[in-house]
Amino acid sequence: MVTVAWTAIGLLAATLAALVGAIFQLGGRIEGVGRDVNSRIDGMAQELGARIGAQGRELGARIDALGDRIDAQSARIDAQSLRIDAHLERHAG
Repeated sequence: MVTVAWTAIGLLAATLAALVGAIFQLGGRIEGVGRDVNSRIDGMAQELGARIGAQGRELGARIDALGDRIDAQSARIDAQSLRIDAHLERHAG
């Protein structure tokens, strides 16, 4: 009877050791997956930041070009206004 008890204790101890080992292995694998996910997220964040920066620069260039067109149009309007004023002064007498 004592032999059966010690055999059961030995089997329980071996099972417990195997379970603890499996838990540590699983923990290591989970950490590895977490590191992989974090590195992928960091890479995606850098790529997204670069894309946002490029779009910001492109948008800034487009806004600057529109500003230049508005300035040119304003200059044309000012010139036309001067011509209209001169014309009115000639005819208003």
